[in-house]
Amino acid sequence: MNNRINSQLTPTQQCIILNIQSFVRQKLADDFSGHDMAHIERVVKLAQRILKHEPNANYFIVVVSAYLHDVIDEKVVADVDQAVRELLTYLKSQKINDDEIKTIFDIIDNMSYRKNLTEKKVLSLEGQIVQDADRLDALGAIGIGRTFYYGGNKHNIMYDPNIPPRTLLDENSYKQPSTVINHFYEKLFLLKSMMNTDTAKKIALKRHKFLVDFVKIFEDEWYGENDF
Repeated sequence: MNNRINSQLTPTQQCIILNIQSFVRQKLADDFSGHDMAHIERVVKLAQRILKHEPNANYFIVVVSAYLHDVIDEKVVADVDQAVRELLTYLKSQKINDDEIKTIFDIIDNMSYRKNLTEKKVLSLEGQIVQDADRLDALGAIGIGRTFYYGGNKHNIMYDPNIPPRTLLDENSYKQPSTVINHFYEKLFLLKSMMNTDTAKKIALKRHKFLVDFVKIFEDEWYGENDF
């Protein structure tokens, strides 16, 4: 963990976070969809960067939620209800109080892109920070790599110009398969304007441009254009 964040935590909280790291690492050990422990650690680091500029945020809640944000996600777990029960039991075993547990679940239950398609969920400042950090990891070079990695994992084709990007998606239609390139238009290109914090907005600018440039070059190469 970042030393500055460490200084904001009690020894007990630091111990809890170390335990949660181990818990998450075990839960995501078999993930090959781009939601693995490496993704989690990047999100935590991005959340820590944002926290430096958000002194009113609860550091403990942000870091814990960043670590846990994918462990009950249906993209990652086969049985969401069981995953929720296991996580609740685990958090109680760590002596995290009921109010903190409720806050953590409010964040990880409501921060996903899919959950916000038809209605923007009201998130606490802590939730906004974790949401920003997660969305930033979907942008830039890492975001491109994760998008193709996830698409391959789900057996989605890379591109088909006869399949246009979808619009006005809801939670159910979003889950239906599309092409990897369409995912840039249907989600990734939209994330820049959805950032909550000023820090995330600044980081997103460069990463967004990288996505746009990449897709333009990809499509040019697909049609054999602009090679010289």
